[in-house]
Amino acid sequence: MAANIPTHPSGLPEELAGPKPATEHTVNKNMAVLKELPFEDRRSFENAGRGFIAGISPLTLLRPGDGKITYDLSGLDFLSGEAPSTANPSLWRQAQLNALHHGLFEVVEGIYQVRSFDLAHMTLIRGETGWIVIDPLTSAESSRAALDLADQYLGQRPVTAVIFTHSHIDHFGGVLGVINPEDVSAGKVAVIAPDQFVKAALSENVLAGNVMRRRANYMYGHSLPHSTQGFITIGLGALLSQGSIGFVMPTDIIKETGETRVIDGVEIVFQMTPDTEAVAEFVFYLPQFRALCMSEITSHHLHNVYTPRGAQVRDALAWSKQINESITLFGDKLEVQFASHHWPIWGREEVIDYLKQQGDLYQYIHDQTLRLANHGYTKEEIAEQLRLPKSLARNFSNRDY
Repeated sequence: MAANIPTHPSGLPEELAGPKPATEHTVNKNMAVLKELPFEDRRSFENAGRGFIAGISPLTLLRPGDGKITYDLSGLDFLSGEAPSTANPSLWRQAQLNALHHGLFEVVEGIYQVRSFDLAHMTLIRGETGWIVIDPLTSAESSRAALDLADQYLGQRPVTAVIFTHSHIDHFGGVLGVINPEDVSAGKVAVIAPDQFVKAALSENVLAGNVMRRRANYMYGHSLPHSTQGFITIGLGALLSQGSIGFVMPTDIIKETGETRVIDGVEIVFQMTPDTEAVAEFVFYLPQFRALCMSEITSHHLHNVYTPRGAQVRDALAWSKQINESITLFGDKLEVQFASHHWPIWGREEVIDYLKQQGDLYQYIHDQTLRLANHGYTKEEIAEQLRLPKSLARNFSNRDY
């Protein structure tokens, strides 16, 4: 009897390899999501579009030399339509917010973000003489394009400092697109990072680099076609750049909460947040702008407590405490909150409510997991039955993608 040899490149039989329509079960589940969540609330869309200055269309970035495409959002144009039956409406909404809002934005006068040129955003603070760059993305191609766009519309300025908020590669890998190491060595550019940054960054991206990248390809769905039945963004951002990665050693390490720096005339007050979203991380407050940068401690979704790509397990209780400490330290002083992913929030009351919701989210997961474990449930059983209360679950910023 002849063997049934699959002919599809994936190795699967043709009838299993191709995209399929949604089953009745999937359609019903997605319809239930539409009824459960407040899709009529459009504040996130208003905030995601606020302050738009300019963009690039189509947003397709190439690597100099060989012309390889390193980042391309053009294949996600289908997101402008309504959610199809194959997509969870909440995920579709998140994808629209990420992929359809890209370009240069003003947070407040003097603080700007280039969004969706990579998985993370690059933030620029206008100093007395140049740009302070926060998180220069994953690749040099993305960060260079982001800086060029800012220079084009805001005026060309030298980069006087770079801040790495934490030790994940989408926040430092593109550093060579905005500075060169010679200027750092000569003292022309400061590179600021949290305590243990170098150890954490090298541990994840060098010692475990190959396996981490391989697992990330599955986690983020890189090989899936961009379609309503395939890849519809990552949730944390639109896409992850596949460009050139570099590294520059920090020149200034922040070690304690309350440390202050004046960088190119801009005062920055740091809060240490280690062993939460990243092993090495800080957030900071900018008194001149009444602005709080929450790095990746907060975002407009439920973050991984354990990431499938294999990063270290996050301490959900410590995470919650650090968010609450931010409220205590800066809550009575701020007017806007921005981060390294997603869109800012303006207005003190709205910011505080958002921060409290995020803190409660991670504490609830911690507390209820521990409660169920003490009742004898296994981790798989806990995962099956742990559900957020409606007070948290109806907030889109608490949804998991």
